[in-house]
Amino acid sequence: MYLSPRETRLLSKTFGLLAEGLSAADVREQLGYCLMEILQADFFASYVWDDSENKFTEGVSINMNPSVLGTYEAYYQFHDPITFHLQQRKVPTLVTQVMPQRELMQTEFFNDFLARDGLHWGVNVYSYSQGRNIGDLRIWRRQGKSNFDDHTLELLNLIEPAFTKALLQRSNSSLSINEDSLSSSLLSSRERAVAQLIGEGLTDKEISKRLAIEISSVRTYLKRIFEKLGVSRRSGIAAALRNR
Repeated sequence: MYLSPRETRLLSKTFGLLAEGLSAADVREQLGYCLMEILQADFFASYVWDDSENKFTEGVSINMNPSVLGTYEAYYQFHDPITFHLQQRKVPTLVTQVMPQRELMQTEFFNDFLARDGLHWGVNVYSYSQGRNIGDLRIWRRQGKSNFDDHTLELLNLIEPAFTKALLQRSNSSLSINEDSLSSSLLSSRERAVAQLIGEGLTDKEISKRLAIEISSVRTYLKRIFEKLGVSRRSGIAAALRNR
């Protein structure tokens, strides 16, 4: 595989980022910026699959309209002709490898969701651990650019193992608010995401921005978390979870 000097420099930057110990959401978001630069892409989104709710959650995005993305989370992910096929492959895959572009452009998903933000050519990456999807990367170019190619897939195959390792390391280091304790406390996936960010010290405004939800929604989730964990302060969340 040939790497240009530019690609070598940007890959070095990317691997350095993945070794920094960022939160799982930050790993996905910051990697998105790196991938957009390496692949000369225009849009990025990333989700985690929630088996309990049978949907994608914990979204982060770059250059995508929050209201348009909201329609994906509320409706289009349940009427999506490509993503589940991409997910099943478990390796970096071009959208056109699972559906011809001409056929995709005839769907509601393309015309009422993708095209509204200008997304045209896509490639997806999925991170798996013990058969579970722990995070994905969805990279898109706008119409007028060329499609991604085999070299794109080679680059993403280099990055995916480090991406997976970074997510797993972050998960293993978050002992106070890990998935098992959160699940046992009966929090929903969105409540788990809010609790994780509260444990990291983020404000309601910061959580709202990170999860692309209204501040009022953050406060509603916070109220539910307090009730379910039996605490009355933000500082009590981590302590409550440690004891469960």
